[in-house]
Amino acid sequence: MKPVTHLEIRRPGLLLTVAAALLTLYLWLFLHAENQIGVAVLLLAALAAGLAAGRLNLVRKVELAGADRPGIARGLAIGCALLLIAVFHQSDFVLLMLCTVLLYVTACLGLTVQFGFSGVANFAGAAFFGVGAYATATLAQHTGLPLLLDVALAGVIAALVGSLLITPVLRTRGHYAALVTIAFGILFRTFIEVNDVLGGPQGLQAPGMKLFGHDFNESFTVFGADVSFYVSYAVLCLALCAGAFAVVKAVERSWVGLAMDVVRTDETSAAAFGLHIARWKVVAFVMGNFLAGAAGGVYGMVTGFIAPNNFTFSDSLLMLSIVILGGLGNPVGLVPAAVIVLILPEKLQFIQEYRFLLYAALVIAILLFRPDGLLPRRTRLFFGRGARRAPAPTVRAPAAGDGRAAQ
Repeated sequence: MKPVTHLEIRRPGLLLTVAAALLTLYLWLFLHAENQIGVAVLLLAALAAGLAAGRLNLVRKVELAGADRPGIARGLAIGCALLLIAVFHQSDFVLLMLCTVLLYVTACLGLTVQFGFSGVANFAGAAFFGVGAYATATLAQHTGLPLLLDVALAGVIAALVGSLLITPVLRTRGHYAALVTIAFGILFRTFIEVNDVLGGPQGLQAPGMKLFGHDFNESFTVFGADVSFYVSYAVLCLALCAGAFAVVKAVERSWVGLAMDVVRTDETSAAAFGLHIARWKVVAFVMGNFLAGAAGGVYGMVTGFIAPNNFTFSDSLLMLSIVILGGLGNPVGLVPAAVIVLILPEKLQFIQEYRFLLYAALVIAILLFRPDGLLPRRTRLFFGRGARRAPAPTVRAPAAGDGRAAQ
């Protein structure tokens, strides 16, 4: 197949707008569908559209258009999310699902920095998610700090708790490092189950967000129309997710992300060229846990109640499946992967317990036919002097004497 370059995309802004409009329309139809026939038809339509897009290389064209016009792409993504929130302004369940997707994407952005950028396997994502939720609830009950500050402190606390694992994680590799994080996840759940101060197995009530005098747990009216209180939380979750995405993309494009990629690819070569292996792993681990903790703090406020059963090892595997399914190391792929993993099982409740069988078969099929994920991460590209964009998805060395490199 002929590679697609930026020169073949005549109007990237128009292409991004059309793609965003079609995806928003499909999500509206999918979230609105409630009967068996409607859900089945939409799933078949998505399958057919995916096959057609693969044959026509449309996904690659949209990806290159987004890279060519990143500001337009991010603006359209935020605008489409706000449009969906506005359309479902009276549907509590749909808004709660949207909040869950956005918060899980935020936590998975942290796992992307750890696993996708630096190669640090973390099988305790739900545990750090829970650390943030419990930290926010405890701070809100026993301090008079602003709740937004409580969320930020929850991220810091999750990062500090994760620092306890830095030594064993740095001393191990591969599946041994994964076992360390698995053990921490089990210890965390056991700790909160036996700790009566944190509610024990019965759980703990989390306060609602209050910002600028507005109580997020109260419904309101706009132009005479009743609006669900989940709209406020959905906008907050979107702001948190957008901010985390901007930070992760900035890290990916910077020399920090480049150093993490080198460490993940080959630690021996990275050390030979003077990179401090432990330093970049620590940076990735702390940053990822901070994002997971902050997302967990908002999650506790959205649900209003947290318990040990909300942060199990299966939830950690759910987060990892989102990271791998979307495309390891690609933050953009987290969104469609989270929609598939979190919303699809809810829409398949009409087949009762068999919905998990169908969902698992769908995930296996995607991994078989798309082993690199739905949106694989592209290799970093180096350009010669005067070049600004990648002419093709290949890698070539910079010209002799040229020390400039770009992503």
